[in-house]
Amino acid sequence: MDGSDIGRLTYLILLGAVILSWFFVQNRQSLGKTLQQALVWGLLFLGVIAAFGLWSDIRQTVRPTQSVISAEGRIELPRAPDGHYYMTLQVNGADILFLVDTGASDIYLSQGDALRAGLDPAKLAFIGSAMTANGPVRTAPVRLDSIRLGGIEDRGLRAFVNEGEMRESLLGMTYLQRFSSVEIRQGALILTR
Repeated sequence: MDGSDIGRLTYLILLGAVILSWFFVQNRQSLGKTLQQALVWGLLFLGVIAAFGLWSDIRQTVRPTQSVISAEGRIELPRAPDGHYYMTLQVNGADILFLVDTGASDIYLSQGDALRAGLDPAKLAFIGSAMTANGPVRTAPVRLDSIRLGGIEDRGLRAFVNEGEMRESLLGMTYLQRFSSVEIRQGALILTR
């Protein structure tokens, strides 16, 4: 702390002391009730600070997680709060979050996810096209070395890298058809091999 920081701190302490003194003088008839209310507001303030600081931990606890029961070849995905189903797969060794999309025919990787999976979008040939809700986009065909979910692994799957902006990669019917059963029961998407 240099001299100007000490001066500012001293000013804030004096200002706080003056405000507290004025507050107590104005409320001296009901000092017990005033202290009780000040304590409640202080605890609320600390609660908000704690919730803000722990928000990522709280979100992780509340957010549904996927269950993989690989002995039976069964995967259970709880419905997310937004009504969709999400699945985290290892693509070429990288963890990638997919939106399960029965309306998509193939596997579509965002450029960021493709890069994490070892596919450089700058070196890909965007020669294909796909129709999206926002219109046509160019795509680049790729072969994925491996897609792994728990003990289930598929090799050499065809996929596409989307040239447009995508929030998350899409897991379409090409992958879902590899399962013998796809069903929705009690808010969960259940895939069985």
